[in-house]
Amino acid sequence: MSRLQGLLWPATCVLCGRVARDRQLDLCAGCEGDLPMNAVACAICAEPLSGETTGYLVCGACLKRKPRFDASFCPFRYAYPLDHLVRGIKYHRAVAHGRVLSELLAARLQTMRRDVALPDILLPVPLATRRYRERGYNQAIELARCVEKRLQVPMCTDLVVRSRETREQAALDKRERRRNIRGAFDVVRTLPGRHIAIIDDVVTTGSTVNELARVLKQAGARRVEVWAVARAGK
Repeated sequence: MSRLQGLLWPATCVLCGRVARDRQLDLCAGCEGDLPMNAVACAICAEPLSGETTGYLVCGACLKRKPRFDASFCPFRYAYPLDHLVRGIKYHRAVAHGRVLSELLAARLQTMRRDVALPDILLPVPLATRRYRERGYNQAIELARCVEKRLQVPMCTDLVVRSRETREQAALDKRERRRNIRGAFDVVRTLPGRHIAIIDDVVTTGSTVNELARVLKQAGARRVEVWAVARAGK
C-alpha cells in the first residue's frame, strides 16, 4: 500500500514543488543539497567560523566569557533556503516545514551523536502564553518530536515555564535580548535527569538558551546542551 500510495500521490518538495526524495523528508535532492551547512563552528555556541579547520574549536567570545550551556549542535546556518522553512513554521503555520526541519535535525544528530553520551531529556524552549495562543503550537515541541523518536530520549514539556511575557526577541539587539529574557523562565518541578538538551529552531545571539541553561544549572543540571536546526552568524 505504501508503494502504491507513492506512485499515485508522490511526495513533493516543500521548497520547489518537484517530486521529493522520499515521503519522510519532503525535499528533493537538489533543494536538500542547497541547504547551508554549518560545517565549521564553535563547539560551545555553534557560531559559524571561517576556514577549513576541523576538530574542537572555540570562538573568541566563548573563550572570553563562557555561556551557561556546555555545548551546541546546530547543523545548518540560518540562510536561504533554510530560513524560509523556519519562518514558515514560526509565522505562517506551515506545520509541514516543521516536519522537514525535525527530520533534518534528527538525522544529523543520529549520525553525529552515535558515539557520544545522549542526554537524559529533551527540553523544547517554552513559548510565551500569548504567542502560543497566536500560533496554536510551540515550534520547538514540533521539532523535538522526531528527535525524541529517533534517539529514544524522552521529551519533557512541563519542567520549565515562562514566568512572564517578553518582547519579541527578533526585534532587539544583543544587549536588549539579554535584558528582555532575564528571569523569564522558572523550573517548576524536580529535574528528571542531570544531562539536558534544549531544543530550539534557531540560535541567534544565544540569549534565550543561555538564560534557560542558567535556571537549569541552578536547579541541579550538570550538563546542558543546545540542539537547534540553525545558527545565525554575526
